[in-house]
Amino acid sequence: METVIFRRIALMVMMMTSMMVNMAKSELHYVGGNKFSWAPNVNLTQWSMHQHFYVHDWLYFGYDRHMQNVLEVNKTSYENCIDKDFIKNITRGGGKDVIELKEVKTYYFLSSGGFCWNGLKVVINVENVAPTPSPGHNKSSSCTIGINQNLVILLILMWGIIIFK
Repeated sequence: METVIFRRIALMVMMMTSMMVNMAKSELHYVGGNKFSWAPNVNLTQWSMHQHFYVHDWLYFGYDRHMQNVLEVNKTSYENCIDKDFIKNITRGGGKDVIELKEVKTYYFLSSGGFCWNGLKVVINVENVAPTPSPGHNKSSSCTIGINQNLVILLILMWGIIIFK
């Protein structure tokens, strides 16, 4: 009986550790390449074409909070710069907004007030699973964030204690 419980606990800890390690691989992408490049006359199409976006990655929009905003829209609204009937208003008022890419799909973002017509819009194509980064992986416009590094370490330590008990 004790062995069965031990095996179940060990399996559960290994599964949780695996999940936490995958979560720690999320990337934070600065839209446009830096902290304040959600702005007119930045080639966001070119930027997004050179990025890879995966489920659980994050987008950071940095902009002039008095001028721009961030709206998630559908494809038609994106193509025609329509800022009404948007899917979600990402704007929180500080000019520094973050959104998690929660599912495999194409996301469309734009800024209202005529800024969309000046190119202040971007398409983000989200893929399912991020591959293991190669040693020469370029992080110039994104950074790895370890959301749960302490939790992963704790789970590994707990797993070691359970196994060697």
